[in-house]
Amino acid sequence: MNMMLFLKKIIILTVFLSFSAAIYSQNDSIPTGNPKSYISFKKTYNPAPVVPFRDTLFYINAEIGTFTPQERAAAITERIRTLSKELSSFQIDSIAVLTEEEFVYIAYHDFIIMTVTTTDAKLKGRTQLHLAQDYQKIIKESIIQRQKDMGWITILWRIALIVLIVAVQYFLIKIVNWLFRKISAKIERLKGTKIKTIKIRTYKLMDEEKTTKFILFLVKIVRYLIIGLTLYLSIPLAFSVFPATRGIATVLFGYILTPFKSIFYSVIIFIPNLITIIVIIFVFRYLLKGIRFLAGEIARERLVIKGFYADWAHPTYNIVKILLYAFMFVIIFPYLPYNESAVFKGVSIFIGVVFSLGSSSIINNVVSGLVLTYMRPFKIGDRIKIGDIVGNVTEKTPFVTRIRTPKNEEITIPNSNIMSAQTFNYSQSARTYGLILHTEMTFGYDTPWRQVHELLLNAAKRTPNVQENPKPFIFQTALNDFYVEYQLNVYVVDADKMAQIYSDLHQNVQDVFNEAGVEIMSPHYQAYRDGNRVAVPASYLSDNYQAPSFQVKIEK
Repeated sequence: MNMMLFLKKIIILTVFLSFSAAIYSQNDSIPTGNPKSYISFKKTYNPAPVVPFRDTLFYINAEIGTFTPQERAAAITERIRTLSKELSSFQIDSIAVLTEEEFVYIAYHDFIIMTVTTTDAKLKGRTQLHLAQDYQKIIKESIIQRQKDMGWITILWRIALIVLIVAVQYFLIKIVNWLFRKISAKIERLKGTKIKTIKIRTYKLMDEEKTTKFILFLVKIVRYLIIGLTLYLSIPLAFSVFPATRGIATVLFGYILTPFKSIFYSVIIFIPNLITIIVIIFVFRYLLKGIRFLAGEIARERLVIKGFYADWAHPTYNIVKILLYAFMFVIIFPYLPYNESAVFKGVSIFIGVVFSLGSSSIINNVVSGLVLTYMRPFKIGDRIKIGDIVGNVTEKTPFVTRIRTPKNEEITIPNSNIMSAQTFNYSQSARTYGLILHTEMTFGYDTPWRQVHELLLNAAKRTPNVQENPKPFIFQTALNDFYVEYQLNVYVVDADKMAQIYSDLHQNVQDVFNEAGVEIMSPHYQAYRDGNRVAVPASYLSDNYQAPSFQVKIEK
């Protein structure tokens, strides 16, 4: 018996040394010649798995000569598969561990399955012999299990399991359809009682019929989702019955389990950062509440700060709020998940580019709105003039200012346009020291200027909403070739009544001059109206008035 074992070892060693260097498919073997001169053991930190069937048996970590761990693992995998195919003549106990000097082999008769090197043993923290024995046991168990899996009884049992899975799936679909038909019928009966019209204040969003159909649609979607989920679970379950298709089952299960697992672990890892973010938001929230309270007190003029106007309070609060939100985001950003990912950075850059390219005019209007707020050229309700537009300010926003004209025209002006135009504020002047309205008229030199002054001042006294103090006053603004130009100036305190005051003033000027018999007529017309009546209404003329005669001069 000892002689036979010795001869067996000699044969195995001879075959191994003769052919190992030439056969690539058996690249885990040892080259012929002096082993010490040809074998080099190197560490590798990229282990290669040995997977002959379904599960990984073990990993190869070390090289032998020029053979990498991946090449060794591929060769060992192929040899184990070759042995498992010899079902009729295979003897499991013939897989043995052989030692020869410093080499340890796992072989089946004269067929070497693998070599266990000293480097393999060191990397695993075992001796060569113990590591080889462990690998021997693993290989035996895998081949035995493979033979069991390929037996007819096992195959028939698995076919029966497939039939059972299909039958269960069929009845599950039947049960789900029956259950949801009952639910749909119940919903139909609830129409008009529990299911009513959906309203948002006075707007009817959906009546009873549409609401019922919408709920039935949602129920149908849920039914399809449940059926689809059961099908998706039963298909990989059927694939997992046979060893050859278990990899497909693992992949299909992974499509569902991997995202949920990833989300779960991400949430667990994110919890400390989430707590930090909540604390930061909590601090900034109460800081903003404090600033908002101060802004409200200043706006209601309960808190007075010298040089800081009450109408600045809310705009300033909005600016501070935006700055604090931006600062809060900068602090929170490092704690956000995937903040270092390329996708996150790409989206951030894209948003920044879009914002910078498309918002130049918007930013211009916002900045102009801020400047207008702190310049205080007008307030809500003021009567102003911007360019050719006159009206009352009805709304001020960060982007535009809206004005309602005396004709009830609503005009929207961008804030940037207001900054580039002249703005006249009539209401501010009227409130502070009185707004001066003026009108100009011309009279010929034949009309005494003192009489004109007196008549104009009388017209101003008759006009409602004209202030007696300060008193109206008159300027003689020009002495032209044919007439004198007079300017009547009156004080008013209500700028919104400018149009009406002008109208009343002009009417009273006409009445006063007509009563005095003074024509408000161009001297040019007076010079060429020979023979025509004066330009005064007949009701102001005397009963015996006669138009002047034509001045005709006949020269001989």
